[in-house]
Amino acid sequence: MPGHIVPMGAGRAVMDRRDDPLHDYVLELTGKDDPVVLFLPTATGDDASYIVSFYEAFHSGRCRPRHLRLFHRDFDDLSGIVLGADVIHVGGGNTANMLDVWRRQGVDTLLHQALAGGAVLTGGSAGGLCWFEGGTTDSYGPTLQLLNEGLGMIKGSYCPHYDAEDQRRPIFHAALLDGSLEMGYASGNRVAIRFTADGEPVEAVTSEPGAQALKVYAHDGRIVEEEIPCRLLAERVASRSVST
Repeated sequence: MPGHIVPMGAGRAVMDRRDDPLHDYVLELTGKDDPVVLFLPTATGDDASYIVSFYEAFHSGRCRPRHLRLFHRDFDDLSGIVLGADVIHVGGGNTANMLDVWRRQGVDTLLHQALAGGAVLTGGSAGGLCWFEGGTTDSYGPTLQLLNEGLGMIKGSYCPHYDAEDQRRPIFHAALLDGSLEMGYASGNRVAIRFTADGEPVEAVTSEPGAQALKVYAHDGRIVEEEIPCRLLAERVASRSVST
């Protein structure tokens, strides 16, 4: 069964909310009572405090949590770890550095295989942007720039933090207008957009009233923002069954 891709607007800011309904939403997509959740903290250089936050949010009472460190790797076989996960959660941080590390160690190929095998691929900020062809990033310093070396599982571009960082929207718009980025999607910090394994959007969900998800593109020299209806999640998800 093909998997899902669920990019979110924020990474650490959502992870630190231990009971955020977005966590339950992701787990529910697996259709399993006790899914294996693998955390990839590569974008922060395997930051220890981020790993602790992950275990506080995805604890053993709601899933079987694991993490994968690549900067101090002490094993040979990555495939068993990555392909054995029902959910692969990618942390926020430096997107460009993360993608370079993944490609050098073969994680990018394994992520494609995991998706084909039915895994749910998710994450926020860098962990949301990486699944697209490109988008806006602060990987190169405080001034936002463009990234066009994403994994390309979802065609087009992505702009995270759309409601939280003033630079994001104008830079995204300018890149769409001059063709530096293809048509894309934007979301607020506490918003997730679910895509099929083929990269088609299914729905947007949020844990924050009034939050937005948008399809954004250039048409006749102007920017069009099409709102994607955003379903507000309940504080706790009672069931793990999800319609497709």
